[in-house]
Amino acid sequence: MAEQNARNCNENYLKYVRGLAPPTKHFKNCLSAFGVGGLICTIGQFFRYMLQYAGLSGDELAGAVSVILIFFGCLLTGLGVYDRIGRYAGAGSIVPITGFANSVASPALEFRTEGLIYGTAAKMFTVAGAIIVYGVFSGVIVGLIYYFL
Repeated sequence: MAEQNARNCNENYLKYVRGLAPPTKHFKNCLSAFGVGGLICTIGQFFRYMLQYAGLSGDELAGAVSVILIFFGCLLTGLGVYDRIGRYAGAGSIVPITGFANSVASPALEFRTEGLIYGTAAKMFTVAGAIIVYGVFSGVIVGLIYYFL
């Protein structure tokens, strides 16, 4: 009997919460994520074309475009603009390289009041640390597979 009452209480609570929560706009969210993510990638492609026109090629070109996008991701994070972009675009702002730059710069800015060592340096990789570790680990595994095949 007590189990039945608990189940009814949980169901009633879930109905109450669903009634208060605003409806999710999945199509709008997907469209804005696609648009903003595509715009960020288009800006990166623009930089690629401009640097290619300036004479860069190969690895230098790829590295220069990555550095430019990381710089702008950190700059926009520092100015508070990237947070507004993220609120609007959701995952569309996280996927490109600028999202990774934001995930490193944002905790560094948030904890800067605690000092350079225990604040900025210690908290900088709280979000991105796991990505870096598993990225390096999976890169080593793939490299070993290619080496032995």
